[in-house]
Amino acid sequence: MPLCDYFSAPDDQAAVAVLPTGEGPGQAGFDTVGLKNIDPVVAMARLEAILTGCAYEEARVLPRAGRLLSDPEDEAAFVVSVTDTLTATLASASPEDIARCAGPWSRTGELRELGISAEDTAGALEALAGLARRARGSGRRLYCWWAL
Repeated sequence: MPLCDYFSAPDDQAAVAVLPTGEGPGQAGFDTVGLKNIDPVVAMARLEAILTGCAYEEARVLPRAGRLLSDPEDEAAFVVSVTDTLTATLASASPEDIARCAGPWSRTGELRELGISAEDTAGALEALAGLARRARGSGRRLYCWWAL
């Protein structure tokens, strides 16, 4: 079961610096939200499409969309970027936006296969929105530490 810890960092270099610790961004002192199995490539692009109304194919090719920042030869964990547009959209999401998007996101193939409910996705969205608000308030970006 992959661990996916979403976190904020001032820049790509600082984000990748969590890898040598081997313990993840939370242990390295970064503001972190742990979301098991919610991958930063497909699931986040699907979320961005739902939140912004763009097509999934558009969300997948946005700058920083699921971009691997760490060495592809690393086998234990990776650091992947989250788009600035998703960060901004999450930061400005209202409780109504979260409620509106939770159901459709839970019905995407990836989350449905994992048995993640609309209630679970609403909680994940609330946590991600909080992380995004704090990141935007301090000039940081969002990342995912993805450990297999």
